[in-house]
Amino acid sequence: AAMSRKGVKLLVDSLTRSAKHFNKSEVECLVNLFDTLVARSSSQFAGAGFDRTVFRDTLHSAFGMTDDVVLDRVFSTFDRSNDGCITVVEWVEGLAVLLRGTLEEKMKYCFAVYDLNGDGYISREEMFQMLKNSLLIQPADEEPDEGVKDLVDLVLKKMASTYLLVPFLLQDYDHDGKLSFADFEKAVREEKLLLEAFGPCLPDIK
Repeated sequence: AAMSRKGVKLLVDSLTRSAKHFNKSEVECLVNLFDTLVARSSSQFAGAGFDRTVFRDTLHSAFGMTDDVVLDRVFSTFDRSNDGCITVVEWVEGLAVLLRGTLEEKMKYCFAVYDLNGDGYISREEMFQMLKNSLLIQPADEEPDEGVKDLVDLVLKKMASTYLLVPFLLQDYDHDGKLSFADFEKAVREEKLLLEAFGPCLPDIK
């Protein structure tokens, strides 16, 4: 439903405080964009927000994000209420981290994207799912899945990564076959390129 001018002002003031990384005029622009996206969305949320399809289309057109698994996970990190609807608060606060978050905020965000089942760890299986699309060329005599499994092993064994083409510092420090947030954080602080080790989930500089 349309808000009164006073209601919009109060919303913008509140979001400017909670989103931290945007000034008031930027928040106003994001709220206006939100209203445009809601108008494009289905009516099932009664004007309260927009759905997964509109969200994915927006991230694809604005940031060139195309990976289906990543886009679904990014949607889940924005949709904190887990109701399938992105509200204006989730929209602005989510973009604050996506576009201007601190390293700490981005580490938590990326880890949440890669933790497909939300159990607090990135398991071998989750790495496999995230990296499956990264191996574009396979040896003729090798199954594609075998190549991904080999890459996951390299990640866990602190070997050179063909995914990033840099020495891989991401290590399973407690040797349990999965990465905790502490493992991930330690590796990223040593080498910031590892922030998106399992797939691009942040906009590039452009």
